[in-house]
Amino acid sequence: MLEKLLSNLATPRFGREYIGGTLPGLQSIPMPQKVTLLLNGSANPKEQLLIKEGDAVNTGQKLSLSEEREENGAYVISSVTGTISAIYPFTGDFGRTYTAIDIDTATTETRDEQFNSLKEDPTLETAIAYLSGLPGNPPLALFSNAEKPIRTIIINGLDNDLLVATNQYFVVTEMDNIKTGVEILRKITAVDRIIIVVPRDYVSGIGEIEADIAAVDAQYPEILPHNIIRHILGQEVPAGKNFEDLGIAFFSAEAVASIGEAFESGEIPVTKTLTFIDKRGERTLVEAKIGTPIGDVFKTYSISPKDKDRLIIGGPMRGSCIYSENHPVLPDTDALFVQDESDIARVSDYPCINCGECVRICPARISVNMLIRFLEAGQYESAADQYDLYSCIECGLCSFVCVSKIPIFQYIRLAKYELSRMNTAEATNG
Repeated sequence: MLEKLLSNLATPRFGREYIGGTLPGLQSIPMPQKVTLLLNGSANPKEQLLIKEGDAVNTGQKLSLSEEREENGAYVISSVTGTISAIYPFTGDFGRTYTAIDIDTATTETRDEQFNSLKEDPTLETAIAYLSGLPGNPPLALFSNAEKPIRTIIINGLDNDLLVATNQYFVVTEMDNIKTGVEILRKITAVDRIIIVVPRDYVSGIGEIEADIAAVDAQYPEILPHNIIRHILGQEVPAGKNFEDLGIAFFSAEAVASIGEAFESGEIPVTKTLTFIDKRGERTLVEAKIGTPIGDVFKTYSISPKDKDRLIIGGPMRGSCIYSENHPVLPDTDALFVQDESDIARVSDYPCINCGECVRICPARISVNMLIRFLEAGQYESAADQYDLYSCIECGLCSFVCVSKIPIFQYIRLAKYELSRMNTAEATNG
């Protein structure tokens, strides 16, 4: 489908489709019979668990495996009222380990009141303790790291992939909550410099807000965070470094709106908004309880994926494939994309022909044609040291233009993951 939609590519930038005054329809997914919440880390058999199968839970209630984990920020917020029916290990992308908590949904909803009693006096401690799993996944824990003080907050009103419209939707429809969220962030973090980045066409609709407004021409891949920083701050993120190393924290517009809604209403938001992209490339905005199986989204649209169709969390350029309709909607799930088998661009093991298309289109100016040779051979350290692996901003354009159909983007992600594993092992055994 992506090849058909974007077959007229002529430059390194794709035009973005603004929502503007023609918002895609917002479809509410019915209350699921069961939700699955993913808690970071696996359960230790020797732990004294705080939760067990058969426990009743309320909407908005904190759930964690142990008091120590809860104190360290490892918790989830129940998105429904019901009964815990299963607790089990879950493996995510690149071997990430989770503990899955299944909750069977009750017919009536009861709200947990613990956060409501704290909303009148917003503090960073309260936000970290209750709101880290909000829709949009706000990175609140960054502000508790004294070694990397955050001096700038960037609120991203753009979306990080083609066809995705989630953050644009919040800029258009939830500006009151975003403004409240900005006020809360300024109070609890003491960060003076807050910048909201929006498409140039949206500036007139924002009104007064306690933040600087950066208007950008929303072109892909210029809307990716690394390029946003370069355009609005004039800074480059050094290879191997992250935004926090520069004192910058990125929040999505949805995350900030969720913070504002939480402190305004006294209820922790538990409904995620995402862009659903069907096989024809048509978009709809969807709202579903966090933990809803993505199969429920398909049922709402009467879609029955075939065996060789591709299910993607995220957009067509940067998304990750999943292999089960039971995979849950997560706090950072901004898009769900279904590709028909006939529209999937095939990959091959055909060798690089050195055409240079990947080099010409790369926004990070990497010698991709040389980098891929090392990655295919599994020489990840050499790829990092000699050919700027860590300078890659993961836009996916190299894979899109590759004449030999080499899955370059996937090789790059795999290399970064394997190097991360190696570094972790060395530090642990060190």
